[in-house]
Amino acid sequence: MGDRVELTRRGFVLAMGGVALGGCSTSLEMPDLGLDTTTTGSIRPKISVDKGITDPDLMYASVQEGPFSLPAIPYAKVPREFQRQIVPDPTGEAPGTIVVKLAEHHLYVVQEGGDALRYGVGIGKAGFEWSGRAVVQYKKQWPVWTPPSEMIARKPELEKWRSGQPGGPDNPLGARALYLFKDGNDTGYRIHGSPEWWSIGQNMSSGCIRMINQDVIDLYNRVPPKSTVVVA
Repeated sequence: MGDRVELTRRGFVLAMGGVALGGCSTSLEMPDLGLDTTTTGSIRPKISVDKGITDPDLMYASVQEGPFSLPAIPYAKVPREFQRQIVPDPTGEAPGTIVVKLAEHHLYVVQEGGDALRYGVGIGKAGFEWSGRAVVQYKKQWPVWTPPSEMIARKPELEKWRSGQPGGPDNPLGARALYLFKDGNDTGYRIHGSPEWWSIGQNMSSGCIRMINQDVIDLYNRVPPKSTVVVA
C-alpha cells in the first residue's frame, strides 16, 4: 500500500499466532500489519480497516452537508446483520463489483483479498422485484426524485412532484443515488438512500435498492461510475 503505519505490541502478538513476548512490558514500535481480528484475520487492504466500517458510533453519526442535516441512526434498533461491516466475500465476483443478494437483503462491494463490504438494504415489494446485471451510469448527491407516471396514477397525491421533488433529507432518494443502466439504457432502478432507516431488511420499495443514508454516502464514496452491479 505504501503507507507507513505502526504496530502495537498486541498486534505483533496476534501476528505471531498469540505467542507471548516473555518478560517484555514495553510497547514495540514496528510496522502495523493491518490485521482485522473481527473477521477472518487475514491481511486486508487499507479500505477494509478504517473506522468508517468498524465503529458504529462514527458510521451512523449525524451528518451535516451544507443546508442538509441527517439525524444519527439509532443503530441499536437495526439488526446487526444489516449494519455496515466487513465479511468474507460470498459472491465470487471481481473486486469492485457491487452485488445485491435479494433473499439476504444485503449489498456487497467486493474487495481485493477475499473480503467484501456488506450493507443492509431494502428491496422491491411483491410485483416490483428485478434481477440481472447493470452498471452505475452516474451518481448524484442529494438527487431530485421524479415519480414515474404509473406511480402517480397509483398515488395521486404525488402529482405535486411530477416535475421533481428537490433533494433533501425527506426526499425518497435520500442523500445519494446511483443510477443503473443496462446496454446503455436507463433501467429506471436506483441504489439510493432513504430517510426510512427502519425499512432496511424489508420488501417495501418499487424495485429500487434502498439503504440507510449514512451507508449510501459511504457506498457513494467508494464506487466509481461504470462499476458493475449484479442483482440476484
